[in-house]
Amino acid sequence: MCGIIGLLLANKEQHVNQLLFDGLTVLQHRGQDAAGMVTIDKQDRLRLRKDNGLVRDVFQQQHMLELQGPMGIGHVRYPTAGSSSHEEAQPFLTNYPLGIGVAHNGNLTNTDELQSSLKYSNFRHVNTDSDSEVLLNVFAESLTNELLEAKSSKNSTKPFRMQDVVFAAMEKVMTSCEGGYAGCYLINGFGLVGFRDPNGIRPLVFGVRKSGGGQLGDVVEKATGASNSTNLPDSPRSIPAEDELDYCIASESVAIDTLGFKLVRDVRAGEAIFIDLEGNCHSKMVHANPKHTPCIFEYVYFARPDSIMDGVSVYEARLNMGEKLAEKILRQFGENHNVDVVIPVPDTSRTSALQTAYRLNVPFREGFMKNRYIGRTFIMPGQEKRKKSVRLKLNTIRREFEGKNVLLVDDSIVRGTTAGEIVQMARDAGAKNVYFSSAAPPIRYPNIYGIDLPSQKELIAFERNEKEIAAKIGCEWVVYQDQADLEESVNMAIPQHMEKFEGFDCSTFDGLYVTGQRMGDEYFTKLHSLRNDNAKSTRNFVSSPSILGGADSPTMPKQTLDKLVVDDRKLSKSPQEELDHAMRVLEKRRITLPSF
Repeated sequence: MCGIIGLLLANKEQHVNQLLFDGLTVLQHRGQDAAGMVTIDKQDRLRLRKDNGLVRDVFQQQHMLELQGPMGIGHVRYPTAGSSSHEEAQPFLTNYPLGIGVAHNGNLTNTDELQSSLKYSNFRHVNTDSDSEVLLNVFAESLTNELLEAKSSKNSTKPFRMQDVVFAAMEKVMTSCEGGYAGCYLINGFGLVGFRDPNGIRPLVFGVRKSGGGQLGDVVEKATGASNSTNLPDSPRSIPAEDELDYCIASESVAIDTLGFKLVRDVRAGEAIFIDLEGNCHSKMVHANPKHTPCIFEYVYFARPDSIMDGVSVYEARLNMGEKLAEKILRQFGENHNVDVVIPVPDTSRTSALQTAYRLNVPFREGFMKNRYIGRTFIMPGQEKRKKSVRLKLNTIRREFEGKNVLLVDDSIVRGTTAGEIVQMARDAGAKNVYFSSAAPPIRYPNIYGIDLPSQKELIAFERNEKEIAAKIGCEWVVYQDQADLEESVNMAIPQHMEKFEGFDCSTFDGLYVTGQRMGDEYFTKLHSLRNDNAKSTRNFVSSPSILGGADSPTMPKQTLDKLVVDDRKLSKSPQEELDHAMRVLEKRRITLPSF
C-alpha cells in the first residue's frame, strides 16, 4: 500500500515542492519505507529526488531547492512488489516519449506477461522488479503509438487534441493491466493524468482551489455534471480553464483538505482524468465494463479516520464496525459478558473501540500509550522486527488493567505477532482476564492488490479456529467481526444520494478475487516464494547498497539521482504546433533498431 499525490498550479511562477512535501507527510501512514517526488521546472527539466526513509528524512533543504516548478507528483512507499531497495522508490521516470513519470499505488497481477511483452515486442527495458515501472512503460508505449497515429493522420479534418491521445492510451493501459491500482502520470509539457483500475480497488480523489485564493463558485458542479451526480457520460467532460485553478490528485481526501483544496470527488473505477497545462480538466471512462468494488481493508485499517473514500466517512464506517462488533459479543455472551473495561490497541482501532464500549455499556479507557516515532508494526518487514517494535511502540497504564477483565479491540489480527505481545503486556500490567476482539473478520488469504499479506502460512487465522487463535496469542477468548457485518458497516455510511457499491474486495477474508484468480493457481505459489518473510529478508540483504557496491559503498562513488534532465520545450499554443513539436521530439529521441 502506498500514498500518491499530484499537483498542478495555475501560476507558473509558483513551485509545488512544499505542497508535495506537506501532502506526502499527511499520507505518511500509507507507506514508511521510501519517499520521492518529481517536478518539472520552467525549462521543462524533470527534477527527481527519492530515497528510502520517511518524508522528513528524504527531503532536506538542498533537495527542496532543486525541486522547482508548478507541476509534480509524489509518493510514499510501502513495498509489496520487488524489494525495499532505494532503486525501487517512486516516482519512476522514462524519457520517451516526451518525459513521463509515474506514482502508483497497488499491485499488478500480470506483471510477468506485461514485462515480457515490453521487452520482446516493444524493445523497452525495465530496470527493476517493481510493477510500477512496468505500469509506466505500458503507458509510455501506448502514448507513443497514439502520438504516431495522430501524426500519420494530421492532415485529416479532425483537430489534434492531447486529451484524446491520453484517453486512447489509457484505454490500452486499462485493458492490458490487471490487478488493483491507482496512480498519477506526469507528462512533460502537457499535464497530469489520474487513473483508477476498472474495479476501483485502490482509492483516488481529486480537488481544486482558486489560484491566489477566492471563491470556487460552481466548479464542483462542473466537475460532476450536476450537484450530487454520481455518473459521468462516456464522452469526456471538462472543467474549463475560465477560472485559474490549482489541481490536486491524492490517495485520500485528507491530503486535499490539509493543503487547502476543495474535494471535488473520487476518481471512478475505470476512469482517467487529464489536467492540461492551461488548467482544463478532462475526464473519461476508459474501460468498457467497470465494476466498483473498493478494497474494504482501506476502511478497516489503512485510511485515516478523517478521510472520505468513495463518499464514505472512514470515521463513521469504523463507528459502525464497533457497534456491530459489540452486538456479536452480546449474541455470544449475553449481557453477562464479564467485560469490565474496553481498551483500544492504538491507533486505528480507537474509533471502533469507543463505540464497542458504548454499546456494551462499559467504560472506555486508554490503556496503552504510543510512541509516535515508531512506525506501524504491520507495515514493518520481518517478524522479529515487528515483535521487537511492539514493546518500543506501546507502554501500559497499569491502573487501567489491574484486577480487571479487559477487552482489547484491534482493527484486525494479521500474523498475531502484535496481538500476542499486547496480550502479554496486559497481563504484565495486572489484568485479571484478557479478551481480544477484531473489527475485521479472520484474515485467511493473501492479498494481491497491494497489501503485504502474501503468505497464508504466516497468517494466524490460516487453518485455525477462534479457540485455537485465542490459545496462540494467550487470551481467554477471541471474537472476530462477521464479514456481512463489516460490509454493512461501510454500506450504512454511504450518503443517501449515492448509489450502493457493487460489492467489495474482501479477498483477504473470503479468498474471492475480483480479477479472477483462484487459490491454488501457480500465481499464488510464486507469490509465496517471493513475499514470505524469509524471502524478503534475503532479497533486501542482497539488494542493499553495501552489498552491491552502491551509494553507501566505499568502493563506488555516490551517484546523485536528485535531478534528471530531459530536453524539451515550453508548451506550444496552437494544436497543430503542439502536435508538430511532439512529433519532432519523438523523432529526435526514437532509437532506430538494426535489421535482423
